[in-house]
Amino acid sequence: MSSSSTPQIFTATSLFSLLGVLIIGLTARTASKSLLSRRATSRDRFTFIWLAFDAMIHFTYEGSFLYLSVFGRTVNSSSGPLAQMWREYAAADFRWGTADPTVVSLEILTVLGAGPMCCYILKQLVNDDPARHYWIVVLSTAEIYGGWMTFCPEWLTGSPNLDTSNWLFLWVYLVFMNVIWVVIPLWLMYDSYHHIASAVRLNRASGKSKRT
Repeated sequence: MSSSSTPQIFTATSLFSLLGVLIIGLTARTASKSLLSRRATSRDRFTFIWLAFDAMIHFTYEGSFLYLSVFGRTVNSSSGPLAQMWREYAAADFRWGTADPTVVSLEILTVLGAGPMCCYILKQLVNDDPARHYWIVVLSTAEIYGGWMTFCPEWLTGSPNLDTSNWLFLWVYLVFMNVIWVVIPLWLMYDSYHHIASAVRLNRASGKSKRT
């Protein structure tokens, strides 16, 4: 087959979509420098950057998908740059182009639930409120569960809606863009567990010492 007849995989839409993700990441990093105390630990700074990135992705990218997928609309039947961006992703996972009810249901919770929760935790981080660790566990559990419910039905049915025929679809869109919402929430849950467990143990030890 000649190169002229080979379908182009990485397009201008791919470039601008990934550049948008990069800009969101840089914006989150800049916000951490402006809003967090200089005394903030590297862990808290990383957590802030991730949650700010997380919130902006939920509100912008996923928010646009939700708008294009309710009240009879679908990505595949819509026009405009955002619809084009999502058609690019839907080439890797066809369900995103057809307003699949399971995907849309999960995105409603993500945009309207996880997005605002990210913002609330960011406020707690800025105020150095230790109660944030409880909400980090709640948020991380929800995001890991959302990822599971997005892909488990596909795996159980032989992945009929997934196209893994090229590197961009498989490793960038399906693997990288979803695995980070598993690996980072798992780390956050692990970190917050130790903060919560240490505080409870310290409180229990303090109570015992007062009774003796």
